[in-house]
Amino acid sequence: MRILLQFPEGLKQEALKHAKKLEAEGNEVIVSASPTFGACDLAIDEAKKVGAEKLVHFGHAEFHHVDFNVEYVPYAVDAPLSMLGSSLPELDGFSSICLMTTIQHVHQLDKIREFYESNGKRVVLNRPNGFAKVNGQLLGCDAGNVSTLDREVDAFVYFGGGLFHPIGALLLTTKPFIRVDPFENRVERIDQLRETYRKRSRGRVLTSLQARNFGILVSTKNGQYNLNLAMLLKRKVEGNGGNAAILVSNTFDYESISNMLEFDAFVSTACPRIATEDTDRLRKPLLSANELVEVLKMQQEASLRSR
Repeated sequence: MRILLQFPEGLKQEALKHAKKLEAEGNEVIVSASPTFGACDLAIDEAKKVGAEKLVHFGHAEFHHVDFNVEYVPYAVDAPLSMLGSSLPELDGFSSICLMTTIQHVHQLDKIREFYESNGKRVVLNRPNGFAKVNGQLLGCDAGNVSTLDREVDAFVYFGGGLFHPIGALLLTTKPFIRVDPFENRVERIDQLRETYRKRSRGRVLTSLQARNFGILVSTKNGQYNLNLAMLLKRKVEGNGGNAAILVSNTFDYESISNMLEFDAFVSTACPRIATEDTDRLRKPLLSANELVEVLKMQQEASLRSR
């Protein structure tokens, strides 16, 4: 069988090892050298181009169904649990918590849960919903299964590295939010970032109020492609007296997009975190779909007041 292997950046160092193992089993193996941002970014086009019968995607769980033979190989990481004790002072006064982590650490959730329960906490795991497939799994792009617990718990606890994953959940919740990072040996409350991101969003909206020409970005990645939304937003812009064009790419090159000087602002219909995290990479405002709708509403209200 001809197989294409795909690795995220942190696992590319193991590509040759896995390729040789599969070759020893009688397979013909090719390795994708392209970057990947998750299971929303499968190298299906590459697999078809090289005639692969299967794509083996390392490091992530299934995101959604695709019409190709894909084998997902989640990568379990045993993170040290020594920081859990340091999180207890931050949780003083909170009787119930929602505990979450990335797919790399979900196998450790039972031990983490036992620790908090032994210290008097009622622990709730966010349930599979949307693109998340495992209890306690948190995705950076889809935290709906966390936001539904906002009324049920007193606080949220994220165990894992970095801020990318917890920020998505933070912005959809209102309760105290604690990050336990076993790799940085850090425990911190990140509630204040809600206001930071709210101000950034407000800034993008206000900066776009004079915009008339909008470039609407569509990604061809399997889990980010949303042409229907882009067409809807284009009609909304044009119905409001503006101009819009749909700009399609697999991976956005922000330097290339910035060369499209006719556009006053851009709108992402791909990963919902693009407008949140990548806005500084463009010289013009980069809006989410919801932010564009807010801009158009404010433009309509301003037009009515001026009559």
